[in-house]
Amino acid sequence: MSTPRIDFHVHLAPALSDAALQATGVARNDQGRLIVDGHQVGPPGLYDRDGLCAFLDDHGLGQAVVSPPPPFFRQRLDADARDRWVTAVNAGTLAAVAGEPRLLALAYLPLEDPEAARREYERVRGDERWAGVCASAGGGSASLADDAFTPLWRALDQDAALLFLHPGMSPDPRLEPFYLHNLLGNPVETAVAAAQLVFGDVMATFSRMRVMLVHCGGCVPDLVPRWDRGVQTHRPGVAPLRELPSQAVRRLFVDCLVHDPGAVDRAVAVFGEDRMVLGSDWPFPMGSEDPVSLIAHRGEDFVRRVCAANAAAALGRRASA
Repeated sequence: MSTPRIDFHVHLAPALSDAALQATGVARNDQGRLIVDGHQVGPPGLYDRDGLCAFLDDHGLGQAVVSPPPPFFRQRLDADARDRWVTAVNAGTLAAVAGEPRLLALAYLPLEDPEAARREYERVRGDERWAGVCASAGGGSASLADDAFTPLWRALDQDAALLFLHPGMSPDPRLEPFYLHNLLGNPVETAVAAAQLVFGDVMATFSRMRVMLVHCGGCVPDLVPRWDRGVQTHRPGVAPLRELPSQAVRRLFVDCLVHDPGAVDRAVAVFGEDRMVLGSDWPFPMGSEDPVSLIAHRGEDFVRRVCAANAAAALGRRASA
């Protein structure tokens, strides 16, 4: 049986129960959209599972990996409220994909608190309903180089688990105008998380966990040569590493969502042909209505590799025929 073509980067809103809404202070409006921290979270497609499945059918895709988008990260909650929220989001994500085997769910981990993230991973660990875990790259997360994450990295490494990192909201207030929190902040926050993993020697130390960056790695492809130079010239604060950054980043997976063939080619050169997967960012306007078109210039063999073989490698034992 052939490996299905998989879209690794799609979002659905968690289907929160009435009890979860009451417990977490989130509301639902007359259109069924969630009001989180005073803001309506959209677009409407975020609540349309049937629409997502139709999108997959229209593009010849067999499966999609589903995660909650950043408005549901809520990284500034206090500890008690955060724990209730994370539990509700993960239950709601399972409810959103229930009964649809084409949709593979990712459990959310709150990386603003390494110990809370470890506890949540232990809670969901071994549950076959999950394809892996997701979390905020940058944003409100603690440094991924912090030793406090070692128990979590060790557990993910033991399981050869997928960790899908999506940029969280940039803490830089200068990015409020011009939609820069997305247009500039997202690729930068991804690069911050990747740099912490690389310079903290996390990728070389825990080499079995499968870490994925969205948006084709954000700023990372253009920064790796500078990172190598910083190591080679022994810049202050840069400790000796097991691997040069240019070697360590080849342990990362990235999606293809970058909107330019040349940028796709640059990412392939940096991460490797075997590390790119398909990503549409459905249903958001900054995504792609035809993600396969982003990589079609590299030929059908590459398309097949990205859509199927690389996706199966990223999912590990959760890939299905």
